[in-house]
Amino acid sequence: MNVRKLFAVLSCALALTLAACDRKQPIPKVSFASTDITGVGYGQALELTDHTGHRRTLADYKGKVVVVFFGYTHCPDVCPTTLAEMAQIRKQLGPQGDKLQVLFITLDPERDTQEALAGFVPAFDPTFVALRGDAPQTKKVAAEFKVFMQKVQATGSAAYTIDHTAATYVFDPQGRVRLFIRHGQDPTAMLNDIRQLIAGA
Repeated sequence: MNVRKLFAVLSCALALTLAACDRKQPIPKVSFASTDITGVGYGQALELTDHTGHRRTLADYKGKVVVVFFGYTHCPDVCPTTLAEMAQIRKQLGPQGDKLQVLFITLDPERDTQEALAGFVPAFDPTFVALRGDAPQTKKVAAEFKVFMQKVQATGSAAYTIDHTAATYVFDPQGRVRLFIRHGQDPTAMLNDIRQLIAGA
């Protein structure tokens, strides 16, 4: 083989190698206890302010398994229960707990000020982050994640509650949404799913 032909063959091989490297790596098939929503086209964008006043996006937490939950501080049951479960799961992960980030997004920006969120969410675990936006931003992110929310006014009172989707979204360390966890799922199963994602599933 002359030099010109050899150069052409090597150039072609190099181009194919680079193309393969540039291609997105396939996500391995894994068996989860939670609902696997790998590849869905929603839950991609998130840009809100955290309880310390910093602007946050999902990209800020790449490299970690990210758990996203929607709720509000006046929630009587589901929200504090979910946060308490996630705090326990993080504790059970041991040293791997540093690879888990919990994000709590308020659906009640009217009452959930930055100060209110700062006193509520980190109380479950100091690493947990609360996120908020104004009313339009809240509706936008809820729609992006297909989260139902509806204000329910108490009869003859200014008090209200918010009916909302009681579920958790989980992202892998590459920032891809992978799991949909319904409220009430076995915490041990959730722990095992998160361990798989931390391991690179």
